[in-house]
Amino acid sequence: MVKGLVLEMKIGSREFDTEHHTYIMGILNVTPDSFSDGGMYNDLDKALLHAQELVRDGADILDVGGESTRPGHIQITEDEETERVVPVIERLKQEFDTPISIDTYKSSVAKAAVQAGAALVNDIWGLKYDAGMADVIAESQTACCLMHNREKAEYVNFLPEVLMDLQESVDIARKAGIAKDKIILDPGVGFGKTYEMNLEIIKELNRLKFLEYPILLGTSRKSVIGLTLDLPASQREEGTLVTTVLGILRGCSFVRVHDVKGNKRAIQMTEAIMREHDCKGV
Repeated sequence: MVKGLVLEMKIGSREFDTEHHTYIMGILNVTPDSFSDGGMYNDLDKALLHAQELVRDGADILDVGGESTRPGHIQITEDEETERVVPVIERLKQEFDTPISIDTYKSSVAKAAVQAGAALVNDIWGLKYDAGMADVIAESQTACCLMHNREKAEYVNFLPEVLMDLQESVDIARKAGIAKDKIILDPGVGFGKTYEMNLEIIKELNRLKFLEYPILLGTSRKSVIGLTLDLPASQREEGTLVTTVLGILRGCSFVRVHDVKGNKRAIQMTEAIMREHDCKGV
């Protein structure tokens, strides 16, 4: 155990045992252009039906995204993003007890989402894009997931620099008044990294534990899997499951995925194998 590591955290009304269990963040994109499911759930009724499926299959958190962040995505206005996510979050809050996350790097969108019922802000720029984001999170006392990202995949010493960048995000959060037990870190697979760097950060996930925060792994259907297996996004579930199992073995507390049912089963099986067993005879 790493000294000072956050072992428990509260997101919304739910307690998360981040030392002993890996939880599932189910992806709910209400966008027309996300790389895997763009256009499938950008209607309120369709989004609610999919959320119902995610919850039924075992999602512990619902992550709502209103702007695609895939490579080459087109940035939309804050107003447009807010208009996409707020009605969905309001209905999710009414229909489900599952904590809701807002996937945004814009403080105005985050503020509106939190007011609508979001309990976690998932920021792909780790508080470094919008100077107002840290204050929004601190003032609302919501949890946050801070992802590693860079404009270009240029490093002198890759892993130490990733750790340094993430520590900078933590420092911004703590300076703004965000409590330690409200912070999750994400190594940012697929963002600001080459193919080989993505494989390396997955392999070395346990190195991130020395920052003393719970780790979220987000690899679902991403290009690192597609390039390895030469498969389109719709056929990358087996590759995703492998990364989920590896994430559990490396100490990840959360995985962000599209296929909740398959990953839930993978987590249950892996945790059953990894726990202590009573092997005494009858």
